[in-house]
Amino acid sequence: MSGASEGGAAEGRADGVRLQKALAAAGVASRRASEILISERRVRVNGRVVEEMGRRVNLENDRVTVDGKAVQLDVSKRYFMLNKPRGVVSTLRDEAGRRDLREFTVQYEQRLHNVGRLDYDTSGLLVLTNDGEVTHVMSHPSFGVSKTYVAKVRGVMTPQTVNLLKSGIDLEDGPIRADKARLIEKGTSREFSLIEITLHSGRNRIVRRMLDSVGHPVEELVRRQFGPLHLGTLRVGQMRELTKVEQGELLTLVRQAAQSAAQ
Repeated sequence: MSGASEGGAAEGRADGVRLQKALAAAGVASRRASEILISERRVRVNGRVVEEMGRRVNLENDRVTVDGKAVQLDVSKRYFMLNKPRGVVSTLRDEAGRRDLREFTVQYEQRLHNVGRLDYDTSGLLVLTNDGEVTHVMSHPSFGVSKTYVAKVRGVMTPQTVNLLKSGIDLEDGPIRADKARLIEKGTSREFSLIEITLHSGRNRIVRRMLDSVGHPVEELVRRQFGPLHLGTLRVGQMRELTKVEQGELLTLVRQAAQSAAQ
């Protein structure tokens, strides 16, 4: 990180872009409305409240927040949400010739990459971006970003089993417990149950292995949430760019996690 990110070293310099222009280009507000945000002391650069209207910023290195939410000034960075279908490999090129993510990314000029993976038979929320920091923080196990899944499992699951998932079970690669778990629907004559489970582990096929170990093999698995992002009504096979609000929530989480890890 350059010296521009330390304290107010960038203040008063001649290079860079005027802050209100950068905020407008980033889609935060119009240039005039951005000036109002600055005058109301709602904008920070590298952790410090901006005091003067003529402040210039480096689009790549300076960290800007508005009302505590991170703003991406570098408009070349793109962030997308895909509702990955079952039967698609979470890679941009599958050597075995299976369906991969290229069918969703080929239309974009930027070289996008997937943030983490979803199993071949798992559908749901997958993030694609060209932002390396977001990819690192959201996918690396050390940052412990939470993920929420809805699973259709065999058998009638009891509240006792749900509590067992939350209290912890032992697998062949060590103990694991769900951060949250709740029964959405008990089995009927078809003898299945729907359970929502949240955890921050990045271990391979962890949700399937957890549910299999308590006697309820997974028939269908969907990831509904990843960090602050929710799948919402996005249909299977559809992909959309994150809204400015979603982008701000994502970048805020990533920057806070990275800062905590550096301390």
